[in-house]
Amino acid sequence: MRLFIALDIDEEIRRRIEKFVVGVRGVAPDVRFVGPQSFHVTLKFLGETNQVEQIKSVLRDVKVSRFEVTFRGYGFFPGAKNARVFWAGIEAGPELQELASAVDTVMTPLGFEREKGPYRPHLTLARSGSGRPGKIRGDRPNATFAGLDFKLSQLPKPEFGTMTTREFYLYESKLSPRGAQYTKIEKFPLGDKS
Repeated sequence: MRLFIALDIDEEIRRRIEKFVVGVRGVAPDVRFVGPQSFHVTLKFLGETNQVEQIKSVLRDVKVSRFEVTFRGYGFFPGAKNARVFWAGIEAGPELQELASAVDTVMTPLGFEREKGPYRPHLTLARSGSGRPGKIRGDRPNATFAGLDFKLSQLPKPEFGTMTTREFYLYESKLSPRGAQYTKIEKFPLGDKS
Protein backbone atom coordinates (compact mmCIF):
# COMPACT_ATOMS: atom_id res chain seq x y z
CA MET A 1 0.00 0.00 0.00
CA ARG A 2 1.12 3.58 -0.71
CA LEU A 3 0.67 5.49 2.55
CA PHE A 4 1.04 8.93 4.08
CA ILE A 5 0.10 10.68 7.32
CA ALA A 6 -1.80 13.96 7.18
CA LEU A 7 -4.27 16.42 8.63
CA ASP A 8 -7.67 16.77 7.02
CA ILE A 9 -9.23 20.23 6.69
CA ASP A 10 -12.65 21.55 7.71
CA GLU A 11 -15.33 21.59 5.03
CA GLU A 12 -15.85 25.38 5.17
CA ILE A 13 -12.13 25.98 4.57
CA ARG A 14 -12.17 23.35 1.82
CA ARG A 15 -15.04 25.21 0.09
CA ARG A 16 -13.25 28.58 0.34
CA ILE A 17 -10.05 27.15 -1.13
CA GLU A 18 -12.01 25.41 -3.88
CA LYS A 19 -13.72 28.72 -4.78
CA PHE A 20 -10.29 30.42 -4.92
CA VAL A 21 -8.89 27.66 -7.18
CA VAL A 22 -11.88 27.88 -9.52
CA GLY A 23 -11.23 31.63 -9.82
CA VAL A 24 -7.56 31.22 -10.81
CA ARG A 25 -7.59 27.92 -12.73
CA GLY A 26 -7.92 29.59 -16.15
CA VAL A 27 -4.78 31.68 -15.63
CA ALA A 28 -2.58 28.54 -15.48
CA PRO A 29 -4.22 26.06 -17.89
CA ASP A 30 -1.13 23.85 -18.25
CA VAL A 31 -0.88 22.75 -14.62
CA ARG A 32 -2.61 19.93 -12.75
CA PHE A 33 -4.88 21.38 -10.08
CA VAL A 34 -5.69 19.22 -7.07
CA GLY A 35 -9.38 18.40 -6.59
CA PRO A 36 -10.96 19.71 -3.38
CA GLN A 37 -11.61 16.18 -2.12
CA SER A 38 -7.81 15.70 -2.06
CA PHE A 39 -6.91 18.79 0.02
CA HIS A 40 -4.87 17.77 3.07
CA VAL A 41 -1.77 18.80 5.00
CA THR A 42 0.90 16.09 4.75
CA LEU A 43 2.83 15.35 7.93
CA LYS A 44 4.91 12.50 6.46
CA PHE A 45 4.89 10.58 3.18
CA LEU A 46 5.69 6.89 3.72
CA GLY A 47 5.42 5.45 0.21
CA GLU A 48 4.90 1.76 -0.53
CA THR A 49 4.78 -0.42 2.59
CA ASN A 50 3.00 -3.45 4.02
CA GLN A 51 3.52 -2.37 7.65
CA VAL A 52 -0.01 -1.00 8.13
CA GLU A 53 -0.65 -2.54 11.55
CA GLN A 54 2.78 -1.53 12.91
CA ILE A 55 2.26 2.02 11.65
CA LYS A 56 -1.17 2.24 13.31
CA SER A 57 0.31 0.95 16.55
CA VAL A 58 3.10 3.53 16.79
CA LEU A 59 0.87 6.41 15.67
CA ARG A 60 -1.44 5.68 18.62
CA ASP A 61 1.51 6.66 20.86
CA VAL A 62 1.80 10.18 19.38
CA LYS A 63 0.65 12.68 22.03
CA VAL A 64 0.27 16.29 20.93
CA SER A 65 -2.29 18.85 22.10
CA ARG A 66 -5.00 20.14 19.81
CA PHE A 67 -4.06 23.33 18.02
CA GLU A 68 -5.33 25.97 15.61
CA VAL A 69 -4.28 26.16 11.98
CA THR A 70 -4.90 29.18 9.75
CA PHE A 71 -4.93 28.87 5.97
CA ARG A 72 -3.96 32.09 4.16
CA GLY A 73 -1.85 33.30 1.32
CA TYR A 74 -0.11 31.28 -1.36
CA GLY A 75 3.32 30.50 -2.70
CA PHE A 76 5.36 28.37 -5.07
CA PHE A 77 7.97 25.64 -4.58
CA PRO A 78 10.85 26.03 -5.08
CA GLY A 79 10.10 29.67 -6.07
CA ALA A 80 7.81 31.68 -8.37
CA LYS A 81 10.30 31.80 -11.27
CA ASN A 82 10.97 28.04 -11.35
CA ALA A 83 7.78 26.73 -9.75
CA ARG A 84 6.64 23.13 -9.81
CA VAL A 85 4.09 23.42 -6.96
CA PHE A 86 1.48 26.09 -6.17
CA TRP A 87 0.32 26.02 -2.55
CA ALA A 88 -1.89 27.67 0.05
CA GLY A 89 -0.06 28.91 3.13
CA ILE A 90 -0.46 27.50 6.64
CA GLU A 91 0.15 29.26 9.94
CA ALA A 92 0.14 27.40 13.23
CA GLY A 93 1.76 27.41 16.64
CA PRO A 94 4.62 25.11 17.62
CA GLU A 95 2.23 22.17 18.02
CA LEU A 96 2.13 21.56 14.26
CA GLN A 97 5.92 21.26 14.11
CA GLU A 98 5.79 19.11 17.25
CA LEU A 99 3.23 16.79 15.62
CA ALA A 100 5.25 16.42 12.42
CA SER A 101 8.39 15.73 14.46
CA ALA A 102 6.62 13.18 16.68
CA VAL A 103 5.27 11.36 13.61
CA ASP A 104 8.75 11.36 12.05
CA THR A 105 10.28 10.02 15.27
CA VAL A 106 7.87 7.08 15.69
CA MET A 107 8.27 6.07 12.04
CA THR A 108 12.08 5.78 12.22
CA PRO A 109 12.21 2.44 14.13
CA LEU A 110 9.96 0.96 11.43
CA GLY A 111 12.63 1.73 8.83
CA PHE A 112 11.28 5.00 7.41
CA GLU A 113 13.94 7.62 6.74
CA ARG A 114 13.89 10.73 8.91
CA GLU A 115 13.06 13.98 7.15
CA LYS A 116 16.23 15.80 6.12
CA GLY A 117 15.08 19.42 6.30
CA PRO A 118 12.68 21.41 8.42
CA TYR A 119 8.97 20.69 8.16
CA ARG A 120 7.38 23.17 5.73
CA PRO A 121 3.58 22.98 6.11
CA HIS A 122 1.55 23.81 3.02
CA LEU A 123 -1.55 22.68 1.19
CA THR A 124 -0.80 21.76 -2.43
CA LEU A 125 -3.20 23.38 -4.92
CA ALA A 126 -1.50 22.53 -8.25
CA ARG A 127 1.55 20.83 -9.74
CA SER A 128 3.59 21.22 -12.90
CA GLY A 129 6.15 18.75 -14.18
CA SER A 130 7.38 16.44 -11.45
CA GLY A 131 5.54 18.40 -8.77
CA ARG A 132 8.35 17.82 -6.29
CA PRO A 133 8.50 20.69 -3.78
CA GLY A 134 12.23 21.06 -3.09
CA LYS A 135 15.01 22.37 -5.29
CA ILE A 136 16.21 19.94 -7.91
CA ARG A 137 19.62 20.10 -9.52
CA GLY A 138 19.31 21.87 -12.83
CA ASP A 139 16.24 23.93 -11.88
CA ARG A 140 15.77 26.70 -14.39
CA PRO A 141 13.16 29.35 -15.05
CA ASN A 142 9.74 27.89 -15.74
CA ALA A 143 6.95 30.18 -16.96
CA THR A 144 4.16 27.70 -16.19
CA PHE A 145 2.93 29.61 -13.14
CA ALA A 146 4.10 33.11 -14.25
CA GLY A 147 0.64 34.36 -15.24
CA LEU A 148 -0.86 33.06 -12.03
CA ASP A 149 1.84 34.70 -9.92
CA PHE A 150 1.28 38.02 -11.72
CA LYS A 151 -2.52 37.88 -11.36
CA LEU A 152 -2.35 37.00 -7.66
CA SER A 153 0.20 39.75 -6.97
CA GLN A 154 -2.50 42.26 -8.02
CA LEU A 155 -5.03 40.91 -5.48
CA PRO A 156 -5.24 40.94 -1.68
CA LYS A 157 -3.72 37.94 0.09
CA PRO A 158 -6.42 35.23 0.21
CA GLU A 159 -7.81 34.29 3.64
CA PHE A 160 -9.33 30.80 3.86
CA GLY A 161 -10.04 30.49 7.57
CA THR A 162 -8.91 28.95 10.84
CA MET A 163 -9.72 25.54 12.29
CA THR A 164 -8.92 23.58 15.40
CA THR A 165 -7.05 20.38 14.58
CA ARG A 166 -8.51 17.54 16.63
CA GLU A 167 -6.99 14.51 14.86
CA PHE A 168 -4.65 13.30 12.16
CA TYR A 169 -5.00 10.37 9.78
CA LEU A 170 -3.18 7.51 8.11
CA TYR A 171 -4.14 7.67 4.42
CA GLU A 172 -3.78 5.30 1.50
CA SER A 173 -2.98 6.86 -1.88
CA LYS A 174 -4.02 4.98 -5.01
CA LEU A 175 -2.57 6.36 -8.23
CA SER A 176 -4.66 6.40 -11.39
CA PRO A 177 -4.66 8.22 -14.75
CA ARG A 178 -7.23 10.63 -13.25
CA GLY A 179 -4.95 11.49 -10.33
CA ALA A 180 -4.38 10.09 -6.87
CA GLN A 181 -7.35 8.89 -4.81
CA TYR A 182 -6.95 9.22 -1.03
CA THR A 183 -8.68 6.98 1.52
CA LYS A 184 -8.53 7.44 5.28
CA ILE A 185 -7.41 4.21 6.94
CA GLU A 186 -7.43 5.31 10.58
CA LYS A 187 -7.92 8.39 12.73
CA PHE A 188 -5.62 9.36 15.62
CA PRO A 189 -7.03 11.90 18.10
CA LEU A 190 -5.11 14.85 19.46
CA GLY A 191 -5.67 16.10 22.98
CA ASP A 192 -3.82 16.58 26.21
CA LYS A 193 -0.25 15.27 26.33
CA SER A 194 -0.85 13.61 29.72
